[in-house]
Amino acid sequence: MKSNQRNPSPRALYALVTGLLLSTAACKHATNHGGMPHRFENAEEWAKRFDDPERDTWQKPDEVVAALALPEDAKVADIGAGTGYFAVRLARAVPKGRVYGVDIEPDMVRYLGERAKRENLSNLEPVLGGAEEPRLPEPVDVALIVDTYHHFGDRVAYLRRVGESLRPGGRVVIIDYRKESAKGPPAEHKLSPEQVERELGSVGFRLSGRHDFLPYQYFLVFERG
Repeated sequence: MKSNQRNPSPRALYALVTGLLLSTAACKHATNHGGMPHRFENAEEWAKRFDDPERDTWQKPDEVVAALALPEDAKVADIGAGTGYFAVRLARAVPKGRVYGVDIEPDMVRYLGERAKRENLSNLEPVLGGAEEPRLPEPVDVALIVDTYHHFGDRVAYLRRVGESLRPGGRVVIIDYRKESAKGPPAEHKLSPEQVERELGSVGFRLSGRHDFLPYQYFLVFERG
């Protein structure tokens, strides 16, 4: 017997799944500080979405990594690494360096560790981060935050901790959805690039560069002021 119900739109599904997976603690934290909380369990299922080859057409991951102009011995943190969409590419770009794939979801960290072994990326290390800090084991040259910044609860406090985890001359790179974008979370959870710049500025960072080749996202580069 066929159902007459219509399939939910991708945006509605995003909101529904995110809401269902919230932990009480994460929800309370984000409500107090204005972020969009999330929990992404069952990494194998999320990998079908996060690593969908169709994503490459608009996320342009190889162009993003090239734009970072990383030395081959750079140390990079991919904050909100998920299933490793960017982390594995970063690891290949810095064969003499190290990439820390940070996520607060234990199952994502487990998946990323298994993927690093499967793809022979010994320089890719998964890190179980906290809701208030990335918990990096050492300072890095670049902290890359893709499609994750809008999830942070107390963003300013988190950025301050990220800044403490940078090497001298280090950069914070934020890629997230424009408010008018058809992709990403609901509009009320999207942040303007101006707001991102203000928040980074409040913890001592200045906008040092931007790239405009992504169709749905801004790509902002920050350094210490």
